[in-house]
Amino acid sequence: MSSTAELLKGAAELFPGEVVTQAQVRHLDLPGAGRFALITLDNGFDHTKPTTLGPQSLANIDAALDQVEKEAAAGEIVGVGVTGKPFIFAVGADLKGVELLTRHEDALAIGRGGHDVLKRFQSLAVPTFAYYNGAAMGGGVEIGLHCSYRTVSASVPAFSLPEVFLGLVPGWGGCTLLPNLIGADRAVTVIIENSLNQNRQLGGAQVYELGIADALFEAADFLEQSLAWTAAVLKGEIEVTRAEVDRGEAWDQAVARGRFVADGKVHGAAPAAYRALDIIAAARTGDLRKGFEAEDAALADLIMGGELRSGIYAFNLVQKRGKRPVGAPDKSLARPVNKVGVVGAGLMASQLALLFARRLQVPVVLTDIDQARIDKGVGYVHGEVDKLLGKGRIGQDQANRLKGLVTGHLDKAAAFGDADFVIEAVFEEMGVKQQVFAELEAVVRPDAILATNTSSLSVSEMAAKLAHPERVVGFHFFNPVAVLPLLEIVRAEATDDPSLATAFAVAKQLKKTAVLVKDAPAFVVNRILTRFMGEIQNVIDEGTPIDVAEKAVEPLGLPMSPLVLLELVGPAIGLHVSETLHGAFPDRFTVSPNLAAVVKAGKRGFYVYDSGAPELDPEVAALLQQGDTVLTEEQVRARVLDAVAQEIGLMLADGVVAEAQDIDLCLITGAGWPFHLGGITPYLDREGVSERVNGSPFLAPGVASVPA
Repeated sequence: MSSTAELLKGAAELFPGEVVTQAQVRHLDLPGAGRFALITLDNGFDHTKPTTLGPQSLANIDAALDQVEKEAAAGEIVGVGVTGKPFIFAVGADLKGVELLTRHEDALAIGRGGHDVLKRFQSLAVPTFAYYNGAAMGGGVEIGLHCSYRTVSASVPAFSLPEVFLGLVPGWGGCTLLPNLIGADRAVTVIIENSLNQNRQLGGAQVYELGIADALFEAADFLEQSLAWTAAVLKGEIEVTRAEVDRGEAWDQAVARGRFVADGKVHGAAPAAYRALDIIAAARTGDLRKGFEAEDAALADLIMGGELRSGIYAFNLVQKRGKRPVGAPDKSLARPVNKVGVVGAGLMASQLALLFARRLQVPVVLTDIDQARIDKGVGYVHGEVDKLLGKGRIGQDQANRLKGLVTGHLDKAAAFGDADFVIEAVFEEMGVKQQVFAELEAVVRPDAILATNTSSLSVSEMAAKLAHPERVVGFHFFNPVAVLPLLEIVRAEATDDPSLATAFAVAKQLKKTAVLVKDAPAFVVNRILTRFMGEIQNVIDEGTPIDVAEKAVEPLGLPMSPLVLLELVGPAIGLHVSETLHGAFPDRFTVSPNLAAVVKAGKRGFYVYDSGAPELDPEVAALLQQGDTVLTEEQVRARVLDAVAQEIGLMLADGVVAEAQDIDLCLITGAGWPFHLGGITPYLDREGVSERVNGSPFLAPGVASVPA
């Protein structure tokens, strides 16, 4: 078998663009304890470019360990510590290199190389200490797990093992060491549950409470406190005690809970969580060698699988493409926005008002048709500010300032006369919106942007009767506004570059993921979801039982089933969008008579939850009129996916967005579509649906798949 150095040298040749992390060794005298070696991980950049662990970086850590190993063996040092640069410990493996791998043996070498280096922390002749001073993820967390002791800063904002979220397993010791440190149940929470909950992060205090770290110190003097604590441990003044790990029935129950969580999130469709759980299950014996070998095998298999490539593709979309929107005009054209107007004071309008006030820190004025509605809207904002204050998310001064920024006024002229950006969030009906814009144009400044939050109507038609349609732009948020990052920015036929540039600049200030879309019916997310939901509704109307239709798409691992999603959106809104799209594309979009009946009856969804689980509402069941065509789950899934692939193909041909990547970015950030699918197009390509329906895949080989 190749040596660690050979493994890493070979891997480094495959990763030419690695941002290399240095592992600098310096020596300190710990009072009363002796000479101590401290390794600092630093890639030479500030915290905006976090430290990662590619092959050359691991080789540098290996070289540092060569040095301290000799010193420890010679009795020249009493211990070894490892920490990171300011604000960053280390955020895991360098995924840019993983994308380039094309051979299973190269993938296996990555796992083995990582293990070979990190497990050396365990075999040194002196105790080892990890000081989690900042963000730590994946391989960064695992460095510390190989050490004898760990401390964590109270200010650490992000600590996680996110591998399952991306389609991997914690493969440098995480699956084996963590359950043996803190018990299987807590390990399942960190490795499986947090990962599958949109990569939920732990803070420093939680890391300590879970037992991952042995001590918690404040950020201001974190390293000094950690070193003083280390000296006390080495001198025997502090004895670190850890809770005994239950290796009995509790271990089995923890793994079973993990499988339940994974089934609920990915329904068996994505392998990473299950591979991680198999390793956790086997880790009960405490046999580290077998555990590490299982991690190596799982890592290699998953690196060469489609799920990870889709996960990395999705990660890159959100982190890179989402921050540099394709097609956005030059940002120098954007005009400053120092005051915002919101037409409407309902729930959506109030959510928008709070977001604009928090992110832009400028005055926001709401209007509506009567004072009572305005008061209710402003009251909602103030109530939400109080909730943020109660949770400690903002301080009292900030709360007072935010409340002062959001006001209401009945008179549009008085409210919006000096506004730079006015967005309407009124009833989704063309005549109403045209009237609102006509009233706005009469009172706003000539250069004020007029934005619409429409979810499906034509922005061009909305602006058509105005004297200055060039300043109208679509600005479509997704509900809940504070949670979903997507903002579909719609360029209407007359929209000019300065107005569009201003919209993108505002989106950036709002910390939203902005995607430029053409003014086409229902834009991107609602058009695809309506086609998707419409096909589900069609097979139900034709006679397929509801539970079969719902289960058919479980293998996609969507955040919720189609009819639960319909409940969240609201059946009336779902019906309205389907009617809009049926009007535009009657051959592909249907209007379900059963859905219309549910809306007419005033039902909020198809299910009741009296037992705690969703069950078909008997009153809805009585309304349903079904045919006698019963399809299997496989037939339903094929029909639904074919419809979605066809719709995406038509949208791309029509230039609704620049590329398939924008479709995926929209579905991930606007509809919670899973990372492990890469959105939707990599999945359609992988399953052969794109080829079957459109004659070719959406993405080139290697974009979200293993390179040829």
